[in-house]
Amino acid sequence: MTDEEEKLPTPLLAPAQGLPDVVDTEELFEKALKSLAQGTGPFALDAERASGYKFSARAYLIQIARDGGGLHLIDPIPFGPGHRLFSELNNLLATNEVILHASTQDLPCLRELGIHPVKLFDTELGGRLAGLPRVGLGPLLESLLGVSLAKEHSAVDWSTRPLPTDWLNYAALDVELLVELRDEVDALLEAAGKTQWAEQEFAAILNTPPPPPRVDPWRRTSGMHHIKKRRQLAVVKSLWESRISLAAELDIAPGRLLSDTAISAIALSIGDDTKIESKKALEKILRPIGLRPRWLEHHIRWISSIATAQNLAEEELPPVRGESDALPPVKVWREKYPLRYAALTHAKENLLLRSQELALPLENLISPEYVRRICWSNPTGSVDAALSTLGARRWQIGIVTPILEAALLETEPIVVQEQASSEEIDKSEEG
Repeated sequence: MTDEEEKLPTPLLAPAQGLPDVVDTEELFEKALKSLAQGTGPFALDAERASGYKFSARAYLIQIARDGGGLHLIDPIPFGPGHRLFSELNNLLATNEVILHASTQDLPCLRELGIHPVKLFDTELGGRLAGLPRVGLGPLLESLLGVSLAKEHSAVDWSTRPLPTDWLNYAALDVELLVELRDEVDALLEAAGKTQWAEQEFAAILNTPPPPPRVDPWRRTSGMHHIKKRRQLAVVKSLWESRISLAAELDIAPGRLLSDTAISAIALSIGDDTKIESKKALEKILRPIGLRPRWLEHHIRWISSIATAQNLAEEELPPVRGESDALPPVKVWREKYPLRYAALTHAKENLLLRSQELALPLENLISPEYVRRICWSNPTGSVDAALSTLGARRWQIGIVTPILEAALLETEPIVVQEQASSEEIDKSEEG
């Protein structure tokens, strides 16, 4: 056997104790709870949703494992949110740590069921803080435990019933070694002196409230940057709102009813004398972008939405720019606010250097949005207090405050190094 063959990861094909039956009755749920209560240590947890298929973000499968407590696949659909057995499960989970991978993806659907972890370990975020280059579940299992994980069912429609056996096997393997993976990541964090950083990050995830509803969410429709006329904006708004309403009613992902690209194409076709009054007229507009038959299933609704927008009085049309507390684009800073721009260039350059020294992704050292807001506002009080108000954690504040304080004193921007070395922090500026 060659050295290269020895280094190949071992495929993880099935749970060590076999694939368990799906828990879909109260009797089986109670049995699973009893088994889990007899186990020890943290709970490995995961959830599967039907993203891209359904409007709702509900969980369609819950996977949970514990040393000595077995591995269990719970179908939440027969029980529903707030069921007494989910309350019992929540009480049980509160007795120890809950391990999730990329927890912010799964926590909303778990909370909908009544599952609210009180102590968290996120293996994905832990891997980032430890400085690992690839932090997906598969790559982490390969690099730290020497096993490979197939991901061929990651994007399937988990609302399907009954769930195919190979899908269930895939789901079970997501938690099969999660406890062992947690221990490996934790050891790396401990060796790097980053354990407290991770604990603060995990606590922040659990304590951060849900984000407030977006203002004018329709303005985030793909292709909006091509649309400049207010009447066309009204068409986007009308179609977007009609699509969301229908998607919620049918529990279908909005893009499957009418894609963002289709909405933008329809809006751009609207001129002063344009009339879209038939299915054939819609087909003519959508065919160049790759017409999908499903887009026309509700053509009467779309035509009505377009007409509603076209019949609005001028004063009822949406403004070209919506209300926002977003900062001006950085390219505007350079021209109109040179001191603020100078501070930002120095902050970005030195924060990037510090993140490299700490073997830490820059966005995990500090939010780029926080950096821009500090440099823009030039706080009259302490920088650390301003960072705390924005939501930065204690460990972040301790590291970045001196860097930002020094940057705010600069009057000339960094020119040569800024474009290349600040690339990472600029990635989020367009969003």
